Amino acid sequence: MVTIKTAPDTRQKLSLLSADSQYDLACACGTNESDRRRRGEDGKWLYPVTLPNGGRCVLFKTLMSNVCSSDCRYCPLRAGAEVKRCSLTPEETVSTFMAYLKRRQVFGLFLSSGVVGDADSTMDRLITVARLLRVREKFRGYIHLKIIPGASDAAIEEAVSLSSAVSLNIETAGEEHFKTLSSVKDYKASIIRPLQLISRITGRGARYAGVKCTTQFVVGASDEKDSEIVRYTGGLYGRLHLARVYFSAYQRGLGDSGLPGECSSAAPRDVLTREHRLYQADWLLRKYGFRADEIPFDGDGNLSLDVDPKEHWARLHPDRFPVSLRKASRAELLRVPGIGETSVCRIMEVRTAGGALPPLDRLLGRARAEKARPYVVV
Repeated sequence: MVTIKTAPDTRQKLSLLSADSQYDLACACGTNESDRRRRGEDGKWLYPVTLPNGGRCVLFKTLMSNVCSSDCRYCPLRAGAEVKRCSLTPEETVSTFMAYLKRRQVFGLFLSSGVVGDADSTMDRLITVARLLRVREKFRGYIHLKIIPGASDAAIEEAVSLSSAVSLNIETAGEEHFKTLSSVKDYKASIIRPLQLISRITGRGARYAGVKCTTQFVVGASDEKDSEIVRYTGGLYGRLHLARVYFSAYQRGLGDSGLPGECSSAAPRDVLTREHRLYQADWLLRKYGFRADEIPFDGDGNLSLDVDPKEHWARLHPDRFPVSLRKASRAELLRVPGIGETSVCRIMEVRTAGGALPPLDRLLGRARAEKARPYVVV
């Protein structure tokens, strides 16, 4: 009996590679249904994201290849793992994206890949797609390219020159923790140095100013503390001026059995709560004027699972409360539990107009009002 084995066609490869792209969540989080990813035709993930100018965009996201020579121990696509491997050519990627673009089903591209051969060979594949779109197809829309750890300066600069945004995952907080995740990649040379380069060439007044850079922590694969992650996050914003830091809770069962994250006794619900608390701390750093050294932790150096970091800080600083809704500054109001940017803007508008503030329940909503009530004077 003769068995004929055929290579997968483009549709089959897209279905496989799009599913595998779920392990990179650097643009995938959301707080409501309109923000969350959804499956499109061919099983591809479509990702709504906020663009640098504040607009919304649905992205076509896929890996170009799930072949990988790297040994990232948390990744189910790592070298040696038993997964079905395939790759898209640049032409297949471009033609598929353009078909969706012409039907107005997507408006931008997020492109990543496993490490095929070495970093620069893989970057060449990604860059070729971006160049074909920019030059041949005259596409001027949103392109987000993944920077492969260990890529050369020249490859990074060319990728940045063709992109609206780029990302390079930092993965964990510090070299010692990183060593538990990979024996192939060098933390300083493969991760930190490229992030510093991107910061230099995309900063204010630089040639590629305006190109955004993001990164991601794989939370819990190693044994880092939340305090270490928050400290590194503060540095990424303060010194490297990254546009956004993302956090992805490590999913037990996907990686090497010897990882610290595989041996953790944390309940799955607590793992996701930890990720959520890190996003809340990140919000305090980016939006509410907190410094990394102001974020409160428990005795083990982790964020509380029982209370959000903003309320935890407020409980530790009774001398700062209550504040007057009529007289407090914007910065003071933003530190009140239950009060966010939208509520502060509403309060400021009423104060400027000279009107009376509405009751707290109407101003904030019942749940937020209950949280804020012990900390404010109406």
